[in-house]
Parts: sequence; C-alpha cells; structure tokens
Amino acid sequence: MTATDTTPPVAAPAHETRRGGRWIEHWEPEDQQFWETTGRPVARRNLVVSILAEHLGFSVWVLWSIVAVNLNSAGFAFTDGQLFWLVAVPNLVGATLRLPYTFAVPLLGGRNWTIVSASLLVVPCLGLAWAVSNPETSFTTMLLVAALAGVGGGNFASSMTNISWFYPEREKGWALGLNAAGGNIGVAVVQAPFVVSAVITAGVGIHLERAGLMWIPLALLAAFAAWRYMDNLSVAKADFASSAAAAKRPHTWVMSFLYIGTFGSFIGYAAAFPLLIKGQFPDVNVTSYAFLGALVGSLTRPLGGRLADRIGGARITAASYVAMGLGVLGVVGALHVQSFALFLACFMVLFVATGVGNGSTYRMIPAIFRVGAGGEDGARTARREAAAAIGIISAIGAYGGFLVPRTYGWSTEAYGSIVPALYVYVGLYAVMLAVTWVFYLRRSAPMSGLGI
Repeated sequence: MTATDTTPPVAAPAHETRRGGRWIEHWEPEDQQFWETTGRPVARRNLVVSILAEHLGFSVWVLWSIVAVNLNSAGFAFTDGQLFWLVAVPNLVGATLRLPYTFAVPLLGGRNWTIVSASLLVVPCLGLAWAVSNPETSFTTMLLVAALAGVGGGNFASSMTNISWFYPEREKGWALGLNAAGGNIGVAVVQAPFVVSAVITAGVGIHLERAGLMWIPLALLAAFAAWRYMDNLSVAKADFASSAAAAKRPHTWVMSFLYIGTFGSFIGYAAAFPLLIKGQFPDVNVTSYAFLGALVGSLTRPLGGRLADRIGGARITAASYVAMGLGVLGVVGALHVQSFALFLACFMVLFVATGVGNGSTYRMIPAIFRVGAGGEDGARTARREAAAAIGIISAIGAYGGFLVPRTYGWSTEAYGSIVPALYVYVGLYAVMLAVTWVFYLRRSAPMSGLGI
C-alpha cells in the first residue's frame, strides 16, 4: 500500500505522475475494509505527528504575546501601542500565509510540506533570540522579527488540509477536531507559567533570548518525526476549480465574516491577554492567569461542534455572539470598579464563547454547501467546495487576530483606555449576530429550517 524510502512503490495508475519519495499511491478511506485493515493505522500515525507540528506552529505564532510583556523589564522602552503592534503583526502574517499553505500540501505532499513548515519555525525563533539580546534594537527591526512568527500561523491551514485527505467522511470531523484543538492548545502552553515565563526568568534577571531558543529543538524534532513517520498521498491534488467555485459563493464570504468574530476573537484576545492584564492590573502576576483564556477557548471548541450537531450551528453561533457581547460589557464594568476577579471571570466567559463559536461555525460550512446538492456527484462536488471554502474562511477569519490587538493599541494611544476598543467589539458582535439571523435564522431566509 505504501511506498517508503526503502520499499519499491506500488505501480501508480497511468494518469498519475511518479514523484518519488515516501508516497502512498492507493488510498480509499471510504472503503470500509481498506480503512479497517490498513487505512486507520496509517491515518492515525500521520495525525499524531500533524498535531505535534501544528501545536508547535501555534506556540511560535503567539510567542510574542509573552515576550512583549517582558520587553520593557529587560531594558527596552516601547509604548503600549508599540507592544500591541508586536503581538498583532504575527497574526497578520499568519493569516496571509494560510491560503498558500493550503495549496502547499497537494503541490508538494503532506509529509514533505510538514518537514518544511516545521523546519521554518527555527527562523523566527533564531530571529527573536537575536533581536531581544540587545536593548538598542529598534522598534522597526523588532516588528520585522516579530512578523517572522507568522509562519507558525500558516501551519494550521496546511495541517488541516493534509489530515482531511487521510480520513473518511464519517470520521473526518473528529480527526480535524483533534488536530485543531491540539494546535489551539499551543497558545495556552506558551502562556502557561511553567513554560516560557519559567525559562526566561530562571536564574538572575530576565533572559528573553531563551524564549526563542527553547523551541528550536522541538521544531527540529517535529521535522524529524514528519520525515520518519508521515506519508504523502498521491490522491491529494490541488483543486483550484473548487476553490474558484467556493470563492463565487456569497456564503463563503458571509461565513468568513462570522469566523472573524469567533476564531479571530479567540486568537486576537489570546495574543493580547497578557498585555491587557499587565496594563490594567499592574500588581497582578500576569503569568498566573494569562494562559487560562487560551486554554478554555481551546477546550470548548469541540463542545461547540457537538452542540451545533444537536441544536444547529447557526443557533449556537448566534448564542456565542450574544455571550461574547455580554462578556465584553462585563469587562467594561470590571474596569470601572477595578475588580480583577470580575475582569478575569468576564474574559473567561468571552473565551468560552469564542471556543464554542469556533466549533459551531466550522460545523455550519459543510451544512451550507450540502443544501441543494443532489445525487452522489452533487454531494461529492459539495464536499470539495466546502473543503475549499474552509481554507478561504480560515484565512480570512484569522485576520481578526490582527484586528483585535491593533484596536486595543489604537484605543490606548488615542484615549488612554481600552474601553473604546471594547465598545467597538460589542458593536461588531451585534452586527455579526444580525448577519447570522438574516442569512440563517429568520423564517424567510432561504436556508432557514435546513439545519444549518
């Protein structure tokens, strides 16, 4: 079944081009016998390594959320607005890379690209270690180095695309959920008090260069694991026609907008949370609490998918926007009375809502594309277009990770407070709630009552 580096490959069909390397030429996960006897172990092995690589990608992607909090304590003199730029720009680059990373898998092979993408994580880590070693490093240079961390954000798209080819439709949701959750938890791991913060403060003083150096062996380990244990699938081919068709669908762009409010909020709030705690409650130990938001947001993502299966994705997504708006208003109240306990509790509500919303919006996408798909050919086309739409939606949604910290930075510089930014978020969630209702929930909507 498999063509390894040492085993002669199975003869490929005449229409396939042999590219060499560790390629699997025959892959039929929808065939129950094939899946149970040979497919599942191979898919599971690839999934485990994929989760590792994606987890490290997310970790490097948000690494500056912890580094930025400690820069001024290490001898730098950046403003709050500049620090928010440093946590925002990796998200901008990561979002932009998601589309090309999606197509890298069918063009180069999932195993091959995982080796490359994991190895690329070394570059931002080395850049960080160099830049933070000298307090004279300019803000412009620091911003360019921070932008390199965006390569970690692109890993999500290629990892999800790759794993989707290995699993049958009946098990794809669970596999992709594990893959996504494993990556998202990388944010919480970076911000946990016993990881980066513990490493950079070990001994005397603050050693920020360790924040970059510590991930290099792990990135190389992930690249080695991909080389040793992963496979390329010849059936995974670039489907530009489906991407073009998905891009023409209005619902692709509606869902992209809604995903900005769910995943974009999650990654944006997670990146900015340590700076927010330090800026609003200077006496609080940031490392004791900063990781909690990303942790609960990651763990509740599967819950959102499960609730969407039972109640409907649009209903759960709408409820998430309501909860996010109330959570943000609660944060405003907490800042007014200067209560950190209330501030933390309201942000936990906010993170739970983003996690649930992430799961429910992802569930909505294939349901939307199945509407009107008749027969086996129509269902197959719908699946391909839904997969292509997910690539577009995940890329657009990730731009929220840039917009959230930058709105905080703008609000701080213009008004000396983050409260105006919070009101902007409430307004956006109200608009997103209205869009969800107009397109998917109101009785006269074309997709109302179809289980979206």
